[in-house]
Amino acid sequence: METVPPAVDLVLGASACCLACVFTNPLEVVKTRLQLQGELQARGTYPRPYQGFIASVAAVARADGLWGLQKGLAAGLLYQGLMNGVRFYCYSLACQAGLTQQPGGTVVAGAVAGALGAFVGSPAYLIKTQLQAQTVAAMAVGHQHNHQTVLGALETIWRQQGLLGLWQGVGGAVPRVMVGSAAQLATFASAKAWVQKQQWLPEDSWLVALAGGMISSIAVVVVMTPFDVVSTRLYNQPVDRAGRGQLYGGLTDCMVKIWRQEGPLALYKGLGPAYLRLGPHTILSMLFWDELRKLAGRAQHQGT
Repeated sequence: METVPPAVDLVLGASACCLACVFTNPLEVVKTRLQLQGELQARGTYPRPYQGFIASVAAVARADGLWGLQKGLAAGLLYQGLMNGVRFYCYSLACQAGLTQQPGGTVVAGAVAGALGAFVGSPAYLIKTQLQAQTVAAMAVGHQHNHQTVLGALETIWRQQGLLGLWQGVGGAVPRVMVGSAAQLATFASAKAWVQKQQWLPEDSWLVALAGGMISSIAVVVVMTPFDVVSTRLYNQPVDRAGRGQLYGGLTDCMVKIWRQEGPLALYKGLGPAYLRLGPHTILSMLFWDELRKLAGRAQHQGT
């Protein structure tokens, strides 16, 4: 990979992931609805307004209009910019310090960078999840928060729960992004190196990064989906006046309740849309990031 300063990686990583978010946000809306459907209810005992990917896309469009497929986009872009800016900046610092050259260094650096990014971006993810869950009563799943805008949601949460209320659900978000970031950054680097070694494609071709992203996306979805389901539930649950969740006490409590009341496969609810969202998002993010790094690296070399 081209070597660029960490500050440049911050801008490039945030920009790449925001570009990817524009294309994948409709998949995020569908995934969120599927993950909330049948919350804490045994399989077969609840109505299913969302069934399968294509039918769910159509259901969202009918209930909320075509623009409903981009619900929460502004909050999603804010989250991607904050989370991935911090994540890529910290990972770049680790690379610059030589930590990623140590055994297991890419996994550890990716996990730590992801945890920091998730913490910083958590308020935006909270609002994104709650906005994407909102719909008409006949199609509603999960708790309905009835926010009107991103700023309105921020004001409501701040007024009712205080500053700490904006970090509701962060206990599920940090592990979610840690495992996803570690899998993504570690497998992308190794997958891209493997593809280059096979010499199937020109070494400087964008297709090398595309192939690496495709391989990386599989690992990301497999390890991340259970944490993704839990994170969605923690972010969307109703809270009492003290800001405590009324359904779940935290990450472990949520996992146990889902397992016991909905069955272990419920931890993979929305897997299809999750892959269709995380797959392209991973591929596009890593492709955009890699290509932007090449351009920045070349510009840096030309300027010296």
